Amino acid sequence: MAKDFLPINKNDMQKRGWDELDFVVITGDAYVDHPSFGTAIISRVIEAEGFRVGIIAQPNWKTDADFKRFERPKYAFMINSGNIDSMVAHYTAAKKKRSDDAYSAGNKAGKRPDRALTVYCKKVREIYPDVPIIVGGLEASLRRFANYDYWDDEVKPSVLLESGADILIYGMGENQIIEIVNRFKNGLSVKEMTDIKGICYVSEAPVNGKTLPSFEAVKADKREYAKAARMELDEADHIRGKTLVQKHGKSFLVQNPPMPPLTQSELDRVYGLPYMRYYHPVYESEGGVPAIKEVEFSITHNRGCFGACNFCSLAFHQGRFITCRSKQSVINEAKSFLDNPHFKGYIHDVGGPTANFRRPSCDFQLKQGLCKGRKCLAPAPCKNLVANHGEYLDILREMREIKGIKKVFIRSGIRFDFLMEDKDEQFFRELVKYHISGQLKVAPEHCSAAVLDKMGKPHIESYIRFKKKYDRLNNEEGMKQFLVPYLMSSHPGSTLKDAIELALFLKKEHIHPQQVQDFYPTPGTISTAMFYTGLDPYTMEPVFVPKTYEQKKMQRALLQYFKPENHDIVRKALIQAGRADLIGFTDKCLVPPERSGGKGTAHRKGKYTQGGYGRADAKSAGGTADGKSGKYGKKGRGGKSAGNAKNGDRRKVSHQWISEKSTKKSGKSKRQTR
Repeated sequence: MAKDFLPINKNDMQKRGWDELDFVVITGDAYVDHPSFGTAIISRVIEAEGFRVGIIAQPNWKTDADFKRFERPKYAFMINSGNIDSMVAHYTAAKKKRSDDAYSAGNKAGKRPDRALTVYCKKVREIYPDVPIIVGGLEASLRRFANYDYWDDEVKPSVLLESGADILIYGMGENQIIEIVNRFKNGLSVKEMTDIKGICYVSEAPVNGKTLPSFEAVKADKREYAKAARMELDEADHIRGKTLVQKHGKSFLVQNPPMPPLTQSELDRVYGLPYMRYYHPVYESEGGVPAIKEVEFSITHNRGCFGACNFCSLAFHQGRFITCRSKQSVINEAKSFLDNPHFKGYIHDVGGPTANFRRPSCDFQLKQGLCKGRKCLAPAPCKNLVANHGEYLDILREMREIKGIKKVFIRSGIRFDFLMEDKDEQFFRELVKYHISGQLKVAPEHCSAAVLDKMGKPHIESYIRFKKKYDRLNNEEGMKQFLVPYLMSSHPGSTLKDAIELALFLKKEHIHPQQVQDFYPTPGTISTAMFYTGLDPYTMEPVFVPKTYEQKKMQRALLQYFKPENHDIVRKALIQAGRADLIGFTDKCLVPPERSGGKGTAHRKGKYTQGGYGRADAKSAGGTADGKSGKYGKKGRGGKSAGNAKNGDRRKVSHQWISEKSTKKSGKSKRQTR
């Protein structure tokens, strides 16, 4: 049979001569058969094992009809909520309902329920009580333990217990899926699969393993929650990770050690499966599925991210260990674009969670696993780090030479601190010369060392060095390309003083961000644990958390202090912080004074109120009695800041069962992982 989409209804089944399906995959996204989408990967992996599989995309959860579309599968239902956690897909960081959805036809919101994974599972269990249910994807993976839920502002039990599913696959799911489907084929029941690595299950009897604080304990005591968060991440390593057990009432949630990442040949096989690389034609009448736009001609060459930022879900879901496809596999995928009538000669990305990671960060981890409680790049690069872009550069060079390919771009994110560790600047030079479409987006996130330490990011000096080199190489190559820094406001640890320091840094560097990312407490991250508990899970020391609307509004406005509509709230923030010296018309000032007789942007002509702007206010939170600024103010520049003491959201989209790497490419940048 010619290459085609997998069945979405009984007519499609009959065309293939099938009277029954072995497995039914239910997803909260529209059906897009492209390897940036988890449903596509998992369903094609099942198909490649010789099984009959069909897709139910975005079923109407208010009735039974869609769930009965294929009737009862022979073995099991496979359920995910989509490429992104359904609550993140539906709500902004301010908990406002989104008006669109790039993973739905016509960009229309509302085609999946809140907490889609649980809703779908309960509906299936209601209709088919005896059919096994396997869940996976980002929503399952990040909520596999008791987890803080930002939207209900409470700690919820493992989604495995909430949904009533039989098995939860966490992390990259291909090998777990292969093991599960073949055990079904060999006559084993779902109860006989509890030894598979990379899964969670529920036991009614105690199980040997490392015991986490119970659901009841983490719900009642924030210190216990912080302790559990660290243990969960510390054991997320396929070499040294241990079985984890978390009691929920009388039941025991059991997480088996992680499944080893796919080998290069296994990864090549996965990305070589017969994807249609487009959305199903059934969506054409609604205008198609927007999420395909940027990823259609993008190539994933690696998985994993040893950057492991604290606010990013990748370390907890996809892992810190880097695996990559072979050069030939990547080149073959690029060549396959030439036969696609949609292809105009532009490859939008050759990347991954972090595009310039092509190998593990060091050789030590190959036998011992990644270091507990330490990061490869923050606050400074590890002395064992191996920074080499040679193989990645070789792939890009060969791709550029393929007849019919006009440009090859890199858009999925460069770790600038890792790039700066490479002693050979050739990759950097060719990045500037060939692989940037006018602007390069990087993520320094903040400038305060104290905040960056809580983020797990390198200190700002690394970004400053990078920018200087970027500007130099652009000049040498005769290019006029911009650098766009991603910045985050209101991250745990960011005081009003830190936000002012960032505003001063932006002024000094002539940076005028048009979009600002508010910290978004997504499930499973260390930063979310800080947000909920007010504690750093690695030190158990208190962390200031901006939580109120006013606090967040002030920090966000300070990052865009230059906008007239923000002047009032910026003045309020500066006065509150004892930094009224930054209100005025001198070069050091962030905003002009308030116009006398009313609100609004002040101009040099007219009268101004000066009440409350004196140094007497400098003793309030975040300020100094002498009115000196932090590191980036004109006064005190070069002095030590407190930091030396050591989600408009960007959405990365990619594999719902597998990873999370493509949102930025969907035209919406909802950042759940970075």
